[in-house]
Amino acid sequence: MQKSLNFEEVLETILAKDTRYHRDAYFFVRDALDVAQKKFTQTASRAAKDKPMHVSGQQLLEGIRAHALEQFGPLTMMVLDEWGVRRCEDFGEIVFNMVESSLLGKTDNDSREDFKGGYEFYTAFRKPYLPTGRTALKPLAGEPG
Repeated sequence: MQKSLNFEEVLETILAKDTRYHRDAYFFVRDALDVAQKKFTQTASRAAKDKPMHVSGQQLLEGIRAHALEQFGPLTMMVLDEWGVRRCEDFGEIVFNMVESSLLGKTDNDSREDFKGGYEFYTAFRKPYLPTGRTALKPLAGEPG
């Protein structure tokens, strides 16, 4: 019988090897995976709902976006930046750190490349909270217009 993995113990091993991302980013991605699975498997059969369904990298990114906006609202970019997450590819690195440590599974078709070009953070996380029309704020230095 295989011993189940303790998420926090395995996470400590990941963090010792890769210090780019804050531990909270890993918990967040795990929670966002649940959001994505619920969103994209609503049409699955009742039997399949009893076990976690696979989602693609792009579907996971959409779950991450929705979960981040719900959890952090207009502070999303600031929180992600604090965690070291500045682009979709960072989420791919987090996911594959978890895959390589057996915290997540993958199919033969899944790769880090699935997270490239997902969405631009300013558009996904900041723009929804900016006023529209003539009174719209100009982007901060370094942010796209």
